[in-house]
Amino acid sequence: MKFLDQAKIYIRSGNGGAGAVSFRREKFIEFGGPDGGDGGRGGDVIAECVDGLNTLIDYRYQQHFKAGTGVHGMGRNRAGAKGADVVLKVPVGTQIFEEDNETLIADLTEVGQRVVIARGGNGGFGNLHFTTSTNRSPRRANPGLEGDERTIWLRLKLIADAGLVGLPNAGKSTFLGGVTAAKPKIADYPFTTLHPGLGVVRVDDREFVLADIPGLIEGAHEGLGLGDRFLGHVERCRVLLHLVDAGCEHAGAAYKIIRGELAAYGHGLDEKQEIVALSKTDTVDEETLKTQIERLKRAIRTAGPPLADGERRRPPLVLSAATREGVQDTLRALAGAIGTAKAEEQARAKPAEWRP
Repeated sequence: MKFLDQAKIYIRSGNGGAGAVSFRREKFIEFGGPDGGDGGRGGDVIAECVDGLNTLIDYRYQQHFKAGTGVHGMGRNRAGAKGADVVLKVPVGTQIFEEDNETLIADLTEVGQRVVIARGGNGGFGNLHFTTSTNRSPRRANPGLEGDERTIWLRLKLIADAGLVGLPNAGKSTFLGGVTAAKPKIADYPFTTLHPGLGVVRVDDREFVLADIPGLIEGAHEGLGLGDRFLGHVERCRVLLHLVDAGCEHAGAAYKIIRGELAAYGHGLDEKQEIVALSKTDTVDEETLKTQIERLKRAIRTAGPPLADGERRRPPLVLSAATREGVQDTLRALAGAIGTAKAEEQARAKPAEWRP
């Protein structure tokens, strides 16, 4: 299945049904009077967050959605039925924006969430509704109101506990494929990964979701390489695993490039909790490895994320996804950081204890 994280669609809710003009015509009823029913309400356009989806590919092949028109009112005081709703099923983490792609309408982060994004028009009143003491036989009825129409953007931001960031060919896809059941494309050229990938990691007795984000290069925030469009998926990650290739020219410089791009993107990415690891250590000798570790330590001290009171810098981890060296330690560090981040989120969400 192809990955699509953004789609532009047109939606229209249903028109309301018209009210009816009708009079009773039964035999032996001398003063029948009006009996026109009201029209039915037009159908709504609803977005629903469902399980089992991780892409917006369905909205590449269909971009127009229109709800049903309400049924017109009928005689014998029969009201029209409501028009059929249209339900847009979207994956967890989908944001809905206005046509300007900036004004947020809804953010669906939990399975089962539903939001009405275009409400159907009201049905018109039948002539029975207009009966008064002076007008016993009204011959008028209201037409139904028109539905809403609008163009909206759907934007998916994957929800994962941890996100993999780094330069192209830093070993992110190899790491994801080695610790999860995901099967990302792996090759020895830059930008092999063209879209984010997800996998479930099991370490000891814990599980968490790991996302592989396509590689960034210097100037990605200006559109170079694949640009920074996929960094939106990192926004929802609790912890970042920053992989730096041990075989690159200068590990410290490579680390600072990614830190600069995270800061340029904004949205607090450069402030997220981060675990740094020197990857692909099986490709360098012992002396080069020591030099790269020292370079990386210096870069973390100067360009790392801000620390809380009393917190110390984590030393960079050393791993090789090919030989499995250091992989388990990295996963345990990630699981611990995710647990800490979850506890902090729950503490912030919990209301303060009231005391008299």
